[in-house]
Amino acid sequence: MTTPTEVPSNPLGRVGLTADELWHSTFRAMASPVRVQLGRDTRDPGRVHAAVRDLVDQVERQCTRFDPTSDLMQANVAGDGWHQVGVRCYDALVAAERAHAETAGVFEPRVLRVLADLGYASSWPADGRPAGGPAAPGPVLGRAPRWTPGFDAATRSVRVGPDPIDLGGIGKGLALRWTADLLAAAGATSYLVDAGGDCVFRGGGPDGSGWHIGVEDPRGGIDPMAVLAVTDGACATSSTRLRRWRAGGEEVHHLIDPSTRRPGGGGLRAVTVVADDPADAEVWSKTLFLRGAAIAEAAECRGLAALWIDADGTLAASPAMQPHLIWTRP
Repeated sequence: MTTPTEVPSNPLGRVGLTADELWHSTFRAMASPVRVQLGRDTRDPGRVHAAVRDLVDQVERQCTRFDPTSDLMQANVAGDGWHQVGVRCYDALVAAERAHAETAGVFEPRVLRVLADLGYASSWPADGRPAGGPAAPGPVLGRAPRWTPGFDAATRSVRVGPDPIDLGGIGKGLALRWTADLLAAAGATSYLVDAGGDCVFRGGGPDGSGWHIGVEDPRGGIDPMAVLAVTDGACATSSTRLRRWRAGGEEVHHLIDPSTRRPGGGGLRAVTVVADDPADAEVWSKTLFLRGAAIAEAAECRGLAALWIDADGTLAASPAMQPHLIWTRP
């Protein structure tokens, strides 16, 4: 771990390449700003960016829960009936079911009703918070049975079951996975794509030591809590910094514990995971967040590169995260 005196006065250094080596643009999708940085080796970067934007827009159109006409919401309406969906929605639901099984149900897509009851029924306002729900979270209900959706690959049809699905963060992670595939096909060897703090990278960054990524303080402020170096990988953060509001006089957030069907986390404010794949990083950042006080054991058992910050601002990291940590706030 590098001490603060051994890093630049700006601990983030240069995030990306220098201005004459970099093509970049920003657009908004999936309720987040999306930033695309392409190295100068990328052929026809304008065309590549247009393809990235079209892909991300396609994922949003098919997988959002905020549009009743989306493929996901139409599948939710069908419930126990079969419904044909687009390829991005189909693949996202398959990935969500796989994550649900791999995490023994801790990653739970069937939280849409809980979020709506708490007042998070429409897209997050860009300049504020949702109005909130009329009542505080309900009583602890216990974990739902295992989610067993149906899939018909031949017709690209799904049967999600009686409880409506929220693809949430995994949709964003998959959009980044598919963006990385698109950029690889375009021959890009240096890039960073950032979707609201979830990132995918390729190349060693400006000096070959990795892309330098700041971990924000979930309590607020502009100074990072830590800086990570990542090469050819991804990172994702599950945090209560932004998606936190009041319902029935009680502070709530969007990370729902399936064992209680209430906001969970056991005193944690944020969890960041570095992984090879952005969808995996997203799934495990949320899963570890919901482990609460057991996060250290859970991360080490899985060999996950994880960093977490509790309500007091204390930062801790798993052994696998140590090689990525280049600076922490004193």
